[in-house]
Amino acid sequence: MSKINIVFWTQGGNTQMMAEAIADGVREAGKEAEVVFVSSITPDALKDEPVFALGCPAMGAEVLEEAEMEPFVAEVEGFASGKKIALFGSYGWGDGEWMRDWEARMQSAGAELVGGAGLMCHETPDAEGLEECRELGRQLANA
Repeated sequence: MSKINIVFWTQGGNTQMMAEAIADGVREAGKEAEVVFVSSITPDALKDEPVFALGCPAMGAEVLEEAEMEPFVAEVEGFASGKKIALFGSYGWGDGEWMRDWEARMQSAGAELVGGAGLMCHETPDAEGLEECRELGRQLANA
């Protein structure tokens, strides 16, 4: 594996902060990481990758961002079986329903969730949240 892709969508920058911290963890573990905004990559680019990360904040009524991230995730579902995928995102309200739904979708598609569950940070990630992101990156590198 040449690099681990960390694909994300963000509106206010919180999920991008998480993506960058995950990439730091991947690099700390000795692997190469590429942080990519979802509009800059196609799902096909991940088809042959055994390990990658997807990040999106909670939107609206606790759903994935609908214009870019939702269609991307829907395509990934078609080839997620056997993949090791880390999920992450920030939220400002609710109780994480968007992440539970996303976890269920990926598991139903046959993916193994790195870390066992999606990683959520409330609003802007604090020092503890960023360390959790780096730890997820280390787990991703060793998956």
